[in-house]
Amino acid sequence: MGYRVVVVGATGNVGREMLSILAERQFPVDEIAALASRRSLGTEVSFGDTTLKTQDLDTFDFSGWDIALFAIGSDATKKYAPVAAKAGCVVIDNSSLYRYDPDVPLIVPECNADAIHGYSKKNIIANPNCSTAQMVVALKPLHDRANIKRVVVSTYQSVSGSGKEAIDELWDQTKAVYNPTDDYQRKVYPKDIAFNVIPHIDVFLEDGQTKEEWKMVAETKKIVDPAIKVTATCVRVPVFVGHSEAINIEFEDFLDEDEARDILREAPGIMVIDKREDGGYVTPKECVGDFATFISRIRQDPTIDNGINLWCVSDNLRKGAALNAVQIAETLGREVLKKG
Repeated sequence: MGYRVVVVGATGNVGREMLSILAERQFPVDEIAALASRRSLGTEVSFGDTTLKTQDLDTFDFSGWDIALFAIGSDATKKYAPVAAKAGCVVIDNSSLYRYDPDVPLIVPECNADAIHGYSKKNIIANPNCSTAQMVVALKPLHDRANIKRVVVSTYQSVSGSGKEAIDELWDQTKAVYNPTDDYQRKVYPKDIAFNVIPHIDVFLEDGQTKEEWKMVAETKKIVDPAIKVTATCVRVPVFVGHSEAINIEFEDFLDEDEARDILREAPGIMVIDKREDGGYVTPKECVGDFATFISRIRQDPTIDNGINLWCVSDNLRKGAALNAVQIAETLGREVLKKG
């Protein structure tokens, strides 16, 4: 006997990816429903070899459904997630709404799968920010060995993290550079993204951080260890899919770069590709469509006593969003629901 699964926001980039990954990983589904807003009602989406017609989120009855994967914004999630949870359907939410709620577990299964049992307080589990998810997969096994004191991370985040309109904006601006007669309107970003980088993701906070940077700090502390100090600079780059991060890690104890490389090679969810030669590293273009978080450029930091630098790349629509949500569902099924 399998699960009755709902994907909320099934016509968006992440919702479609959730359906694809559920099918790819052969999640034990007895019945699946694809939900969307009324303006997308009846739109067809794929689930493996099956085509689903989207149903109306506003009128859907969650009673009798086991798991709902939410891939909609925080405002809509605030309205519909409690409805699903109250009906007995466990919500796995990809928005930022519940990530910092002490009664809602924030989970990256490779790091803190045991936190799954805290779901019952609200019947909701939070999926982390895409840039945090790939970083903590790399941090956790190293922290277990040498105790991380401080992390300095600079991100290079693709436009798909801002949704389909941002993908279109990069495409239209790029074409307009080569064909000046092409007209485009900047809608998503405050400055051009084509052939440019923008050190601004989400809103600015009073202390000068952006909210994206704050998220990486708060979520790393909740998932890995509240004692870790984190500082982040988050940058949008003209890449369609795939987030990259340059991560500097300072440890309590000395960790040799070769041992760090070995630890990461053995860690779940990680693929180490680290040759000190031309092309001996992974770029975001190469990670698209893959489940793994790729680690390259592992090396000692000679400017501090116990420091390591590394390069971290992942498909943000997968590990950063849809894959992690499905992995949470798998963990929930294996550890708690035990139907599949």
